[in-house]
Amino acid sequence: MNIPTNLKYTKDHEWVSIDGDVATIGITDFAQGELGDIVYVEIETEGESLDGEEVFGSVEAVKTVSDLFMPLSGEIIEFNSELEANPEFVNNDPFGKGWMIKVKMSDVSEVANLLDAAGYEALVH
Repeated sequence: MNIPTNLKYTKDHEWVSIDGDVATIGITDFAQGELGDIVYVEIETEGESLDGEEVFGSVEAVKTVSDLFMPLSGEIIEFNSELEANPEFVNNDPFGKGWMIKVKMSDVSEVANLLDAAGYEALVH
């Protein structure tokens, strides 16, 4: 299982990459493995501002549908439209081509509430 040390994580199995006040968000290698083959990613919140822990979309796998939760408060400024035609990117490259949204954070201090790689690894083992 891959847990890159340069990212932050949530207990809901999202990863977060911070660049200034923009966060790129996807689901972790562990999450995609638990879900199985991803067949559809639904994000209808682009352009909306949501609080941390609010649902920003869902991911549909062969066996189940799972909600996606905002790790941080902010405005969803971009959706990875490549996932519409290629939802398998979430399985094949969860930390690269499988990213889901970009968020302009409304409160950068919320980053301190996220798990580091060691904290996330402890959660999933």
